[in-house]
Amino acid sequence: MTKFITRTLLLISTLFTFSAFAEEDAVSTGLFNSVAISGYDTVAYFTESKPVEGNDKFQTVWRDATWKFSSQENLTLFKQAPTKYAAQYGGYCAWAMSGGKTAGTDPEVWHIEDGKLYLNYNKNVQAEWFEKIESDIISADKFYPEVTNVKKYK
Repeated sequence: MTKFITRTLLLISTLFTFSAFAEEDAVSTGLFNSVAISGYDTVAYFTESKPVEGNDKFQTVWRDATWKFSSQENLTLFKQAPTKYAAQYGGYCAWAMSGGKTAGTDPEVWHIEDGKLYLNYNKNVQAEWFEKIESDIISADKFYPEVTNVKKYK
């Protein structure tokens, strides 16, 4: 019985150790699909100043995620400069990333700061993020390559 308990504890501690070092995907996608930012058009935030749902007719794969667009023009713009238009931190919540964590986002809760798109989990989280936006961006910029596999794309 002692061997069984020892082996079980060893297995559990090993699993927790591996999960502590697991990296998230560079881009936040749905649980059962690989669609970035819930299928919203990341370029439209810049060109239309509002969230616009993408269309299956206009899509591309970038950083192993499917990005959808509302028009061929927006798809073309994204393909020409994906890092210019993609949501920061792969579409993970900017406030959560500032604490070294990942969280999903609501595509309706967004903000462009210094020409970069940031998404947040909800409006309450965004309000908190706005209170320390500059320091939170600095922290999130540091944590993003540590908690995701984005380094593999460089």
